[in-house]
Parts: sequence; structure tokens; C-alpha cells
Amino acid sequence: MDFSQLEKNIGYVFKDSDKLRTALTHSSAINEQKNTSNQRLEFLGDAVLQIIISDYLYNLLPNENEGTLSKLRSLIVCADSLHVVSLPIELNEYIILGRGELLSGGRTKKNIIADAYESVVGAIYLDGGYDDAKKFVMSSLSDIIDKAVSGRLTYDYKTTLQEYVQGKLSQSLSYELVSVEGPEHDQTFYSRVVINGEGYDIASGHNRKQSEQNAAQSALRALGVID
Repeated sequence: MDFSQLEKNIGYVFKDSDKLRTALTHSSAINEQKNTSNQRLEFLGDAVLQIIISDYLYNLLPNENEGTLSKLRSLIVCADSLHVVSLPIELNEYIILGRGELLSGGRTKKNIIADAYESVVGAIYLDGGYDDAKKFVMSSLSDIIDKAVSGRLTYDYKTTLQEYVQGKLSQSLSYELVSVEGPEHDQTFYSRVVINGEGYDIASGHNRKQSEQNAAQSALRALGVID
């Protein structure tokens, strides 16, 4: 596979193209491709990504506490965010998958794409150093960072879950309001997702809509759709 267009998309040309190939090789393809999977690069890239975003937020927001900085960082580097920024650079089109994973729609799976992004960060770090990795991360995640810092970054987990369930033609999806607790002016709502009659973990929120969003997020994690 020719990765020259992807290198243009990410704004970095590899000195050692094997690093990029490894970064794009999913574990399902290692037997067919006779290549190392991207799992080790994903581990490294995750750490590099964390320090780049941590450093940026630390300097950008000198008056914020550790808890706030951690929440912002988690939102910026979560699988949802990495999936979103990977699509414009067409990263998913270059991921090397085993035949079975390819046929099951692996090229559209959020976690596979997000893991590949982290692996590419790790590969750039090894190939060109910290500054080149930082340039790629800050360039690709700039809009996500701006939205997170300004409080405008949210993800619609209910829609994501609905799309996932719709892909399984025999499955039905509903939300069950389990209970409401607290005084009328400060209530907590508890909801859970029910798929084909099976209930998932109960989640809470300050209103019914929020509790359903949190329940959908929990169900997506249980189903392995998101981290």
C-alpha cells in the first residue's frame, strides 16, 4: 500500500516508512501481513499524546486545578475525539485489517480508528521526535481543544448507540427510567439501556435526558464500541 497521500494528509513524511506501516497494522492482520501489530506503538503514542495535551493545558489555563485539567484532557484524547479528527485525514482508509475484521466493518469502528491515531503519534515520535509529534497532534486536534476549553465539546452517545443497534437488524433499543430521587428542585434521574430485553448498567443524571445519555455511554462501553 502506498502511504504517500496519507503522509500529505498528516503533514509528515516518514524517514522509515516501516514505522508508519506498523502503526497502521491492526492485530487482526499480523498473520496475513507478516508484520508487527500497532499495539506497542499505540501504547507509546497514548503516552506522548497525554503529555502533549497536558503540557498545553497546563500553560493555557494557569488558574485551573488538577481535576479540571484532567477532565479536559480526557475529553480531548478520548476515542470519540480521536475518531472525529482521523476522518478528515482519511486515516481509516489506510488501516491494514485482517480479512475477517475488514468484512465486519473494521474500517468504520471508532476504537480501531482511534487506536490507529495514537499509533501514528507514536510512530512520528520515534521517527522524527517530540516536536514533530507535537506538531501533528496540535494541528489535527486544534478544533477539538478549542471546543473542549470553551465548553462546547459534547458527544451524542444516544445517536451513536442507535446507529450501532440499527446495524444489527434483529435488535431493539429502548430506555428505562429506573427511579427518580431527591427533592423536586434537585432531582437525580436513574436510567438504563435495554437492548433485546437485556438491561445494561444504570446511570444517573440531573434530568432524564442526561441520565439516558450517560446510560447510552455506559452501554457503548459494555459493547466495546467505545473505551
